[in-house]
Amino acid sequence: MDTQQALFQYCLRLGDTNLILGHRLSEMCSRGPMLEEDIALTNFALDHIGQAEALLKYAGEVEGKGRSEDDLSYLRPVEEFCNWRLVEQPNTDFAFVIARQFMVDVYQCLFYQKLQKSNNEILAGMAGRFLKESIYHQRHTSAWVQRLGLGTAESHRRIQKAFNDLWKHTPEMLSAKPNEKMLVDYGIAPDPEELALDWTVQVIRVITQSGLRRPADGFVESYTAHTEHLGHLLAEMQYLQRAYPGAKW
Repeated sequence: MDTQQALFQYCLRLGDTNLILGHRLSEMCSRGPMLEEDIALTNFALDHIGQAEALLKYAGEVEGKGRSEDDLSYLRPVEEFCNWRLVEQPNTDFAFVIARQFMVDVYQCLFYQKLQKSNNEILAGMAGRFLKESIYHQRHTSAWVQRLGLGTAESHRRIQKAFNDLWKHTPEMLSAKPNEKMLVDYGIAPDPEELALDWTVQVIRVITQSGLRRPADGFVESYTAHTEHLGHLLAEMQYLQRAYPGAKW
């Protein structure tokens, strides 16, 4: 694989992760525990979809086959998506959404800080814009983790269960894919393994401050395939474009 192909796959992974997370957050519209939080989660969804749009547009340009961000979002089959398994997990309750979002937010803050120094000026510029959103997201979700962990017995149980259920999916975002190592060597991409320690320290600090326990490092699943949840998500997300190809408003 040459550098151009590696960069294309890299941008797909970043774009897909934000796209799928944005869709999951959009499912919370009208389902927040209060009006203010309902609006906050909807805005988070828009932020991630906006990041996905920019990254997938650039991916299409790098690929050089004339595919737009819409083509990459709505016309690819499930096996071509590169997102983390963490973000495709279906929403179960509010605590689950907050725990998942918090872990992603901590990572993206660290990641975008590093990506700002990329030799690729386009990615570096995106990182500078995206970091501002991620910092706000992290402040918001870390406060909610503490609020739920130190709240009632029921809120404590739910947020602890959410971390326990999601923890097995976190190693994927802290390890580099084979095609990323080339980009790391060229100074285009930060090494996710170098972010692992800082991510763990920050996440565990908030978990501990919230009266919660660090989840056990159990069985790490293979990340060669997606879970069944992604296919159901894409069937809904891609329905209009597949039912009416090329439809425009």
